[in-house]
Amino acid sequence: MMPNPYLFIIIFVGVALVFPLLPLALAWLWRRFFQPPKPGPDKTSTYECGVESIGDAQIQFHAQYYLYAIIFLIFDVEAVFLVPFAVAFTGLPVGAFIAILIFLLLLIEGLVWAWGKGCLQWQR
Repeated sequence: MMPNPYLFIIIFVGVALVFPLLPLALAWLWRRFFQPPKPGPDKTSTYECGVESIGDAQIQFHAQYYLYAIIFLIFDVEAVFLVPFAVAFTGLPVGAFIAILIFLLLLIEGLVWAWGKGCLQWQR
């Protein structure tokens, strides 16, 4: 006897609904029965590694920090892409060598562009 072809879809949908909803229901029950009824001053206070917080938490950073971070990430990812190429350098065809040269030229172009825009000059 063949099982109903929709049985597997129904099981899949059932698991897809129960899997995320069961932890949410358990968390709600845990909070309902084990949470203190009213938050006190200890519960609502800000905790920062055991040190009382002083002042405003909102600090404005200069855009220069973000530019350095983005440029660092670009060249960090470049290093991740270059390591496998360097490991397999002798066994790669000429097309791979040309592709990595194009990749390096694009990165050098990005560095020259950032340098020309003044992104690498630190100003206070």
